[in-house]
Amino acid sequence: MRAIDRVDELGQQMPEIMVTPPGPKSRALSLRMARVECPSFEARREARVATSGHDHAPIVYARGRGSNVTDVDGNRYVDLTAGFGALAFGYNDPEVASEVFAQDYALSMALGDVYAADCKAPLLEALAALYPEEGARVLLGGSGADAVTAALKTAMLATGKPGIVAFKGSYHGLSHGPLAACGLSSKFRDPFFGQLNQNVQFLDYPASELSLSLEQLRSALRSGNVGAVLVEPVLGRGGCIAVSEGFWAAARSACDEGGALLIADEVWTGIGRSGSMLASVASAGRPDVVCLGKALGGGWPISAMIGREGVMNAWAKHGGAAIHTSTHAAHPSGVVAALTVLRKVLREDWVTRNRQLGDRFVEALRREVGRDVASISARGLMVGVRVPGAPRALAVSRKLLMDGYIVLTGGEAGDVLTFTPAFNTNATLLDAAAAALGRALA
Repeated sequence: MRAIDRVDELGQQMPEIMVTPPGPKSRALSLRMARVECPSFEARREARVATSGHDHAPIVYARGRGSNVTDVDGNRYVDLTAGFGALAFGYNDPEVASEVFAQDYALSMALGDVYAADCKAPLLEALAALYPEEGARVLLGGSGADAVTAALKTAMLATGKPGIVAFKGSYHGLSHGPLAACGLSSKFRDPFFGQLNQNVQFLDYPASELSLSLEQLRSALRSGNVGAVLVEPVLGRGGCIAVSEGFWAAARSACDEGGALLIADEVWTGIGRSGSMLASVASAGRPDVVCLGKALGGGWPISAMIGREGVMNAWAKHGGAAIHTSTHAAHPSGVVAALTVLRKVLREDWVTRNRQLGDRFVEALRREVGRDVASISARGLMVGVRVPGAPRALAVSRKLLMDGYIVLTGGEAGDVLTFTPAFNTNATLLDAAAAALGRALA
């Protein structure tokens, strides 16, 4: 048996359901939270019940290791979301955890952008090296939305233009800057519309209809008001759909002609998840700015924006009045986690391994459910399975939970099951998940 096929005992076990999820302890803790937590979360669950006709009461996590998470009732699951894609090597990876705990013991916090921790310099250098151009500069943050916010600020500083081009189906975070460019659903934007940037245009995502999207992009840029073109190389929450070949080169040319920055939101795709270290940088048309997060920290909160030198020099022209920082910027634990993840990804060539494992998972899905679903789309370890309608997708995701598999739904219509497992998830677990999906669809 090949190593990739083996299920070992270190966080790579099959599901084990001891009590029907959610069990009594999960329900009790959820009730306690519902009494004091922001009511939006409970309202969302009630909406899902109304849509799917299935109970959506949550389980409550107790511990995790590798690709397994165990709830407070003792049920063990295979987590195929990996913390929204953030857990590059699953829960409590020994190498990442040991480095972070050692850092916490040595220095638990520095003073942000005033007095940095000694681990910050090597991380900045490692991140700048990912951008294949001399002089690249890096700005660290605490979340993916923070990195996108910094990128949008960079575009304003560098071009003086407030306009943004974004794409339907895209998701860039829900902080006010990125929220204005959230194309996944207007429901995210509508309650806050009066506070948001009104200079945003949403174009068709450049996948199947590339020529149409590029025509729309050129038309938008001709207004002369657009300073930022914001793109996910692969839609994350939007259903794991990749841009078409040729988009980046054409978009690069259009942005150069229109005087706008090309920004790649690689918060979800970056650090190898897409089967490329950076999907946008690997293309023919290099973006001006790349945003990273999620897998970069391996479960610890950190993000980064990498920009080419000429663009990033715009920050220096505005001095302290244009600074972008926060209390926990360049937090030592997150910095060390990111350094460890980068070393591990490069040392063990997880970029290639993710591409191979993703291909194998897609083959298993096509074998098990290919005739029962609308489509299967993938890039590396970002896999989307479209089923007929949001109610069916929610119902199927709930059936998978009952079987011990944690999966999220996405897509503009909410009809896509999205799989973003940890990089080191054993292939046997993915084969079993494909079979479980077949049972759920049946």
